[in-house]
Amino acid sequence: MSETAHPSRAATRYDASMATDRASWLARLEEICEEEGYFEPLGARHHAFFADEGSTLLVSFETVDQVRARPDQMPFALSVAAAKGWSQLCIMAEGDTWYRDPAVYRYFDRLVDDAFFEDFDRVVFYGAGMGAYAACAFSVCAPGATVLALAPRATQDPAVAGWDRRTLAARRLNFTDRFGYGPDMIEGTGEVFVLHDPREMADAMHAALYTKPFVRQLRTPFLGPQPEVPLAAMGILPLLLTAAGEGNLTPGLFHALWRRRRVFGPWLKAILAHVEGAGQPRRALGVCRSVNARLQAPRFRKRQAELEAQLG
Repeated sequence: MSETAHPSRAATRYDASMATDRASWLARLEEICEEEGYFEPLGARHHAFFADEGSTLLVSFETVDQVRARPDQMPFALSVAAAKGWSQLCIMAEGDTWYRDPAVYRYFDRLVDDAFFEDFDRVVFYGAGMGAYAACAFSVCAPGATVLALAPRATQDPAVAGWDRRTLAARRLNFTDRFGYGPDMIEGTGEVFVLHDPREMADAMHAALYTKPFVRQLRTPFLGPQPEVPLAAMGILPLLLTAAGEGNLTPGLFHALWRRRRVFGPWLKAILAHVEGAGQPRRALGVCRSVNARLQAPRFRKRQAELEAQLG
């Protein structure tokens, strides 16, 4: 592990945006990792990207498509790690593998055997959706780690989660062998922050399976089934990862940041659509008046005038 972090140098080095095809992108990742770290395949459907920069480690789980869709074609957590001079390990999946691959298991076994995680002062596991499941499942390898899991699944084993029919193809995978059941694998971690929209019934049911006393349930109503997207748009997600890496993440800090939703257009539109869909015009009027008192929102101003005329 590097003795001295250089956040400004790291932030400029990590960019694969000039890669025009898959082959050039893979070559660019290998080039980036030549000095400090490595980029290596894990079997046929996974890759490990490791940037060794400092004594805090962010471990994230993403898909190749998610990474390549970003402007710099690099893992999301790396943008936080590079800015802070931290190390970053990203396990990238080729499609919806759910990271259920013996090659991935062997890789984490190797990290444990090499006492890899013990080299860092603080370790954070992060993921969203399928990646959140993996963040919980593999956090068992780093006792004391913090976990930030956005809309995590507990398992896709139909014997346990037969009520979740969103990803039926995943049922063909084995969730009963090693690193299988997320809520069991977080045993031995530090704090686990499970963030989800309680109005998304399947997500709420998965979240309810994470029952350990050190699990902090962070509820984000009306944020939808992919909370990482609006949280990133509001600028909240990088701050949550930074706080986790600094050991400062608490429910109180989250709720302070969550107040940003009050000026976030998509969230406000979701609230208005909900109350109007429920046939509550007076509540809808109250929503419009609240928004218009704080923001320049032509759509809400127009709707307020319509509701006032309708209600007299």
